[in-house]
Amino acid sequence: MSDSEFRGLRRGADYQFGPGAGRALFPSVDTVEVTHTSSGRPRQVIADDGRLVTYGTDGRYTLGLTGGRRLQAHFEAPRHRVVVGDESEPFVREGRNAFAKFVQQADPGLRPGDEALVVHEDGDLLAVGRAELPGHGMADFETGMAVKVRRGADGD
Repeated sequence: MSDSEFRGLRRGADYQFGPGAGRALFPSVDTVEVTHTSSGRPRQVIADDGRLVTYGTDGRYTLGLTGGRRLQAHFEAPRHRVVVGDESEPFVREGRNAFAKFVQQADPGLRPGDEALVVHEDGDLLAVGRAELPGHGMADFETGMAVKVRRGADGD
């Protein structure tokens, strides 16, 4: 991977997730491997411990569990997080969606379509996925899907 491609990946992560996310996700050029499409566009960014992100056709990243863990370690709570309790923990961990009824707290800055980290109230990462509701009202909804889970921690 070229230095300019690496800088572009970091810049995209900083834009999508906030300052410092690029460095958190991709610490150095030799710690990540990038797969490309037949046209040469980046597809997946993989580290030794698993998939960090997939680069979508819309230019946004979708998180893998490894990437979610790195963002969770980098950003202070509640940034990018949706917190659920014991009642939904086993279901979300196995990859089922997180419903608003069980959300205890959420990052007020989350918007529908943003990547979200679903965490247990004790701080364990349960899943990564896409927010379906705005974070500022997620805990107030009684029905509906809060996060469309892409990957649960049991699927690791």
